[in-house]
Amino acid sequence: MSKVKVQTSATDKMISVLIYTMFSLFALICVYPFYSIIINTISANDISARGDVVFFPKQIHFQNYLDVFKIPGLWDAAVISLGRTLIGTTLTVGASAFLGFMFTQEDMWGRRFWYRFTVITMFFNAGVIPWYLTMKSLHLTNNFLAYILPTIVAPFFIILVKTFVESTPKELQQAASIDGAGIMTLFFRIMLPISKPILATVAIFSAVDQWNAFQDTLLLVTDSKLYSLQFILYNYINQASSLSTMVNLQNAGSTAMASLSTKQTTTSIRMTVTIIVVAPILLVYPIFQRFFVKGVMIGAVKG
Repeated sequence: MSKVKVQTSATDKMISVLIYTMFSLFALICVYPFYSIIINTISANDISARGDVVFFPKQIHFQNYLDVFKIPGLWDAAVISLGRTLIGTTLTVGASAFLGFMFTQEDMWGRRFWYRFTVITMFFNAGVIPWYLTMKSLHLTNNFLAYILPTIVAPFFIILVKTFVESTPKELQQAASIDGAGIMTLFFRIMLPISKPILATVAIFSAVDQWNAFQDTLLLVTDSKLYSLQFILYNYINQASSLSTMVNLQNAGSTAMASLSTKQTTTSIRMTVTIIVVAPILLVYPIFQRFFVKGVMIGAVKG
């Protein structure tokens, strides 16, 4: 069989070129800020401080990362952030999956009331001061559980899972019920395995929220051993000038540090810490991207 050649008009070609150009520019706008920070962290610090690094790194070196890793408390904060992300995400995904499933069960006692009671918390809250007083009364100040417990029940994630479950064939659950499966069997053996796309989506959202959170640390934690990495970043950005001086004093005995190209500046400290904090969560998206797109689409369309 001969292949059929499709004729493309000049107008179609122009439109295609225009579309590709627009999307390329949009991608460049999204990527360039991260690229700019990276090339500034590996360029000579005196050149970077003057704002002369725009498209390509100049006088490449990696001393900034070696120095930032020496900052007191950075590794402890990384452990706290990693711990809250792993534990918090796991519990949030589990609670969202179970509650989203239960809210689709018509024989659940008070199903409509409890679902509406959960959803309404998305739109109304008492404010920061009552929230702080509540957390204090529950002894969640200077407590690692303050990072975990308030995030377990997330109405938005529950809605996503509920919509996903409602989009699956009801015959699956009905057939299992006829064979004698109970609620827990339906959840763990029927719905949980086929809910991987939406659960991966919830996991991404939750992990990003946990990793990027710093306001709860700011309001609830005074113990430096419980500081999160984002809070450390927040402090370092505000104190970058004094921090650069401290790092330079630590390296004063090294002849290599005498060069202006590797002497720490406010700009180098801010940008290097930013990359260290942002890089791990950026790696999550490529890994779970296929689940993310599929989960959002299925969870957003009913029928």
